[in-house]
Amino acid sequence: MSDDGDTAPTDWALFDEPPDFRPPTPPPTEVTHTMGQGTNVRLRLVGSHPLWGHYLWNAAPTLSHFLEKHTDLVAGKNVLELGAASGLPSIVCDKLGAKRVVSTDYPDPDLMQNLAHNLTQNGCVSPRTLAQGYIWGSDVTPLLAHVQDGFDLILMSDLIFNHQAHPALLDTVDQCLAARPSAQVLVFFSHHRPHLAERDLAFFPLAASRTYTYTKLDEWLLSVC
Repeated sequence: MSDDGDTAPTDWALFDEPPDFRPPTPPPTEVTHTMGQGTNVRLRLVGSHPLWGHYLWNAAPTLSHFLEKHTDLVAGKNVLELGAASGLPSIVCDKLGAKRVVSTDYPDPDLMQNLAHNLTQNGCVSPRTLAQGYIWGSDVTPLLAHVQDGFDLILMSDLIFNHQAHPALLDTVDQCLAARPSAQVLVFFSHHRPHLAERDLAFFPLAASRTYTYTKLDEWLLSVC
């Protein structure tokens, strides 16, 4: 295993304990995100999960506020979110008038059931907005089945800390981003491990090597309660 936490055991059964000795799974928690116009988005977070779906990372609310200030990026557009977790940006896109939102995460039953729950409890109705399991870099046919000519906007919120996944993320973008000059990817992130910040940022030169251009939008300093 690498010393930066990029890789995980391939056979998790090796780490299983007898059922009688496993601690109980923590109950789900719930948080509320308030949109600029006052709409409350209620999010249930899984109680515990090795794929980090039990947190609302800082990038998701920040990205959501950014989308509210740039509704032209969303309204009437086809949107794909990768690694959606609780689905906050996807829900915000639905409320901002997106034509279609495909909200994806790793096809784990707990994660997907929770994501679908959050979409439903916040008024998102399939097929306009839906949850779908997807592994980065795999066959994109099930994703493209929801749109005619690719996605206008692809959202990545706190994903690039997973360094080994950079090529797979870009493989998915290569195949899913619409072939229009206005189509774009928004990558919002914080450095989960500051000593590895350079490896986080390596995502962007890798994207440039595939002929993408990128622009730094801004930095947001978040207060700590």
